[in-house]
Amino acid sequence: MSNDAATTATPQAAGSPGPEQPVDERGLGASLAPTDARAKTEGTFPYASDLWAEGLLWAAILRAPHPSARIVSVDTSAALEMKGVRAVITHEDVPGDKGYGRRVADRPVFASTAVRHHGEAIAAVAADHPDTARLAAAAIAVEYEVLEPVTDPEAAFEAPPLHPDGNLIRHIPLRYGDPDVTGEVVVEGLYRIGRQDPAPIGAEAGLAVPRPDGGVELYVASTDPHTDRDLAASFLGLAPDRVKVVVTGVPGATSDREDPGFQLPLALLALRTGCPVKLAATREESFLGHPHRHPTLLRYRHHADADGRLVKVEAQLLLDAGAYADDSSESLAAAVAFACGPYVVPHAFIEGWAVRTNNPPAGHVRGEGAMQVCAAYEAQMDKLAAKLGLDPTDVRLRNVLATGDILPTGQTVTCPAPVAELLHAVRDYPLPALPKDSPEDDWLLPGGPEGAGEPGAVRRGVGYALGMVHMLGAEGADEVSTATVRVHDGVATVICAAVDTGSGFATLARQIVQDVLGIDDVRMAPVDTDQPPAGPACHGRHTWVSGGAVERAAKMVRTQLLQPLAHQFGMSTELLQIADGKITSYDGVLSVTVAEVLDGKELWATAQCRPHPTEPLDDSGQGDAFVGMAFCAVRAVVDVDIELGSIRVVEMAVAQDVGRVLNPAQLATRIEAGVTFGVGTALTENLRTSRGTVRRPDLTGYALPTALDAPDIRIVKLVEERDVVASFGAKAASAVPIVTSPAAVAAAVRAATGRPVNRLPIRPQAAVTQT
Repeated sequence: MSNDAATTATPQAAGSPGPEQPVDERGLGASLAPTDARAKTEGTFPYASDLWAEGLLWAAILRAPHPSARIVSVDTSAALEMKGVRAVITHEDVPGDKGYGRRVADRPVFASTAVRHHGEAIAAVAADHPDTARLAAAAIAVEYEVLEPVTDPEAAFEAPPLHPDGNLIRHIPLRYGDPDVTGEVVVEGLYRIGRQDPAPIGAEAGLAVPRPDGGVELYVASTDPHTDRDLAASFLGLAPDRVKVVVTGVPGATSDREDPGFQLPLALLALRTGCPVKLAATREESFLGHPHRHPTLLRYRHHADADGRLVKVEAQLLLDAGAYADDSSESLAAAVAFACGPYVVPHAFIEGWAVRTNNPPAGHVRGEGAMQVCAAYEAQMDKLAAKLGLDPTDVRLRNVLATGDILPTGQTVTCPAPVAELLHAVRDYPLPALPKDSPEDDWLLPGGPEGAGEPGAVRRGVGYALGMVHMLGAEGADEVSTATVRVHDGVATVICAAVDTGSGFATLARQIVQDVLGIDDVRMAPVDTDQPPAGPACHGRHTWVSGGAVERAAKMVRTQLLQPLAHQFGMSTELLQIADGKITSYDGVLSVTVAEVLDGKELWATAQCRPHPTEPLDDSGQGDAFVGMAFCAVRAVVDVDIELGSIRVVEMAVAQDVGRVLNPAQLATRIEAGVTFGVGTALTENLRTSRGTVRRPDLTGYALPTALDAPDIRIVKLVEERDVVASFGAKAASAVPIVTSPAAVAAAVRAATGRPVNRLPIRPQAAVTQT
């Protein structure tokens, strides 16, 4: 298939791994299994919480019980006097920078004079037993002057400053077109998106080990080890080469893994005690300590002509960043840029703000910014269709974006954008049978035949949504990764600091080397900061940037391998090919195995990959801020009990723009996981607060979807239209179904009930139409 070829593929059944592929168990396009799959399924994979060291001490962190307070005094004497306690640290013991943050260093490791959110760290303890450490932390006496918290983001504009940097983190006023233009048809809406938590299977954990040179090694589930190393070095007052971060098992790349607030106290305790120190957070500590998805308030007004073509979109977007900035600036940029969705809008005027409050801090959760606006603009498209008497898919098809169109940021969409094709695919896919046609499935109705619900109160709804996300960093982020490929004794080793967070990068790297060098035995070196940086694991970076670096390094080794043969036979290396472990010439004269040519040789090469640069949005929200974009269409089918408000998602049909299928099984898994994540966002997941205090920070108070809640997921089409500027032509896979699925579920509930459904997650009362 050539790089500019556009193909589509339709799997045969739910959960199928994607388009039909040649039977080949190695190289790109094969469903190569992850090397750690068996260990993870059998429970033997070593996660951070499994780490151990001789002479181990245990850490615990004291957290504030108030969302807003002045700290009058901190008395650690009682904790220090407890048997088994080896160290107690507060802000006074920090030798270096007292604040941290991936973008803005505005968050203290330990609060000193003020508490700005419930669960803020005050002190940390190291003791010889985890129970002793927790008891000692509880024994620290803190005197607070409790203040009235600011929890309404709209009130933050007029409230006294909650932080020395003020309450406003960023304001983006996007201006595109003529502000005086109006449409014949106008629809308005007010929407609210709740606070979603990453809720990882394993809570935060790590181990810090002091080094003889006065430095420290951190064994943590990091997704960006070099940034974590630099933050730790600044905090400890050490040179970066005195701190080493070793990546342990990482179950996901979200805010819980990207927040070093658990790691930094651990490092300081190890240096203070001279012993290895381990931290294994409880579920409550995990909920209180790390950032969450930004709760968002969205006001929209859509203008259209009488045929349903969009004329103008006006919107106000308010992101609640909680107490600290984290990545709120980047989330706001994505929200503002994609506020109109994958539609052609001639005139757009978007006001976006991110503000500080005394609510729990917000940070990176996949699809940040884009997910919130997708729920709102898709609700607006449904309103527009209803007002015009059009089918919801028809009004979308009249406005969909395509390659060559211009975003409201002024950026031209140069990547493939097969949005119409995606929508046609899910619209045309057969609908699931009604329960009355399959009596044995009655128990699947909301409430069930043995429950409180009545089958006669169940209504079925079908809803559609289109979504988009950006890939890689944005607004001038320097995206670069370095990789080394070394071949010795018939084994290829990839050395790259790209953390595989479940995205399948380690498997992809093996496939790349197999493809380029024809070597089956490919291994990944463990990731640590002794290697060159590869950047964070988000936005599909490692497939594009780190995968590109691995490919370039492998091709350099390939040249080293082939040059002697080419010279011997008087031909260029371009006339030799490697396939199925053999090197052959174009004329068939030469045919030899890769193993024979290697014959004990050691070859290696190092390469970098750096995509083309982007630029920040200007004062009018204009600029080429994104390297590339990915698109998705989802059709949701739901059953709603209109008396009880209970909702069951019956089926999710997905069509996605993937660029190129590199590993069919992994791609299907990523899409299915993203859809299930989105169903939780739509129906159950909401970290609730009362005046800034987190209510029930545990997995009974925070409802995650289980296997019983997961719907049938039908991957009905994968559009393979390669993006020529992306490595391998592939696009990010998991974020865009996360962004699109909640909007589709909400649309289906609207269709079933006739209710507006303007809040996520959807509360039962929003689905009740009978009393």
